[in-house]
Amino acid sequence: MSKKAHGTSHVPVQDNLRWGCDRSTADRICNFNRHYAEYSGYWKTTKFLEEESEKAKSGEEITFYDSNTGKPLFVAPRGRSFEAFVKESMHHGWPSFRDDEVVWDNVRVLPDGETVSVDGTHLGHNLPDSKNRYCINLVSVAGRPMNITSNKSTENGKGDL
Repeated sequence: MSKKAHGTSHVPVQDNLRWGCDRSTADRICNFNRHYAEYSGYWKTTKFLEEESEKAKSGEEITFYDSNTGKPLFVAPRGRSFEAFVKESMHHGWPSFRDDEVVWDNVRVLPDGETVSVDGTHLGHNLPDSKNRYCINLVSVAGRPMNITSNKSTENGKGDL
């Protein structure tokens, strides 16, 4: 990844990340890092499970947005239950996504397995088991969707895509 205006990205992380994710940690992981991650289990210390469990019970998918740009990166659960998504994520220590849950227009996997957004945000790594498994830092996908016309994140997380 080539150096850009803010580490590997053109912009820093958004100010108001979802699920109470720490902005300083997110900026370090997303923009000034190629190999490291938030600590294993960090995602369980956030409000993610509390806030998303209710939606999941009604069968809603969760969209995970780039913490820098607000572009959608993953949509889960797809092809499995929320409980299966959480169980796998707990087992591995990070939110774990499968190929069907990746928004491929906005995500790339580098030859060494590093998984990044097309805008340079470090997301995590592909650590395949019997198939591709993307272990992703929650701080990297805790962004709010961007309003295309204003290029600003929406406060409630429901912007126009």
